[in-house]
Amino acid sequence: MAKAADHPHPFVSRISLVGRSHGMVKTLAGFKKQHHTVPDAVSAATTAFLGKLCAGELAAESEQFFQRTKEAMGYLRKDLSLEVASPTAVLTAKDFTLEIAYALQSSNPASYDITRTLHSLRSGELVSLPEFNELFAALFGGIVFGLTKGARVEAVIDAVEEKGGAGGLTVSYPSDYRHCVLAVVGVSAEVICDGATLEMRFPKNGSPKELVETFAAVRSAFALTKDRVLAGLL
Repeated sequence: MAKAADHPHPFVSRISLVGRSHGMVKTLAGFKKQHHTVPDAVSAATTAFLGKLCAGELAAESEQFFQRTKEAMGYLRKDLSLEVASPTAVLTAKDFTLEIAYALQSSNPASYDITRTLHSLRSGELVSLPEFNELFAALFGGIVFGLTKGARVEAVIDAVEEKGGAGGLTVSYPSDYRHCVLAVVGVSAEVICDGATLEMRFPKNGSPKELVETFAAVRSAFALTKDRVLAGLL
């Protein structure tokens, strides 16, 4: 058996691929205009209300993913399971986990977000499989990478600025340093660091292979700086 370090992307087990979409609460199939009113705040009660409203859409999408995954990956019954507890659903496969979650928008409770998160990927080889990429084609627009040791945002900013653009890296940030945004020459994604995670956001959705390969390019740019802070992030 190959060691993790021999995988094309040995970091893949530590990333989550994220896709987001949104809509209006009143457009959900469970919403009845003559009986319901749209939420005006986010609370346990309105979250439970959303769970009832989106149950049909969530069940249909998660079941579709269950059937498509079973067929595409050739899984047996024991390789795949689905748990739906609206407003969330979890598809657990032997090689990965897909979570689908509905949530009211805190800034506009009359609207909701849907977050689809693919995580716990078994290995780097998985993201190279054509059937895997076809299954999740154009579903994800971001990658979240957990920082096992954490990082001070100020230290990341200083490391980039002191290198003066070495490795094609530049940085921008707000005055309170709650996060910073890193850009890499030749890479069309932003990298947001908040000290606990790095999130790479792409201008458009792509396949797992496309996103992971771009992530690997950013990882290489960090390493090329030979800066202890930056290289240590990834």
